[in-house]
Amino acid sequence: MICLNTVLIILGVIALHFLIIGVVFRKEVKACFERDPAAVNFIEVLLTYSGLHAIISHRIAHRLRKMKIPFIPRLISQINRFITGIEIHPGAEIGRGLFIDHGMGVVIGETSVIGDNVTIFQGATLGGTGKERGKRHPTIGNNVVIGAGAKILGNITIGDSVQIGANAVVVRDIPQNSTVVGVPGRIARREGKRFPGVSLEHTKLPDPLAQALQKLQHEIDIIESKMRDWHKEQEKKS
Repeated sequence: MICLNTVLIILGVIALHFLIIGVVFRKEVKACFERDPAAVNFIEVLLTYSGLHAIISHRIAHRLRKMKIPFIPRLISQINRFITGIEIHPGAEIGRGLFIDHGMGVVIGETSVIGDNVTIFQGATLGGTGKERGKRHPTIGNNVVIGAGAKILGNITIGDSVQIGANAVVVRDIPQNSTVVGVPGRIARREGKRFPGVSLEHTKLPDPLAQALQKLQHEIDIIESKMRDWHKEQEKKS
């Protein structure tokens, strides 16, 4: 009977733990189901999603840091990095509904500010430049998607509803409703189309460099055609 009561108490504590997480981090849990087709049930998300674990650990570390408690917040951050492969400095300010997909290699610097409903894929970095103090990491708006391996560096601002392509390197401010690709990151606006929600269509990102080359090639073809016509006219006259 004692053993059965002990088991029931343990199960009750675990169930209460899951319930608290589900309530306090409901937007983050909801984001897992909305943005990851592999998410199949609540228990699996709570137990196996490293991105969610990293966010929970960061909330604790960030709160302790705001309470001016030394050492412990950074220790939690390093333990979190060891367990999940995601490094989030306790000083980073993160909004609700962040979803870190897979997450291995994600780095979020000390003075980073992240808005609501942001999606970050594996290997992305929100880093600083140089050794200056103060605000030296990016500010990310709402509904932003940061592709795998993307690097956002320095005290720059990424507007709302921006899509940053995989492996892009962004070192300048990006206006809202933009798409960024390439190294260094180049803005490619989608004419007549905005991004009211979170879009994960990375296969449809435009390439402004390819578009510029196509336009240049088209103009060269026109010039060559005119030159051929001119030579034919000269031959007829001669």
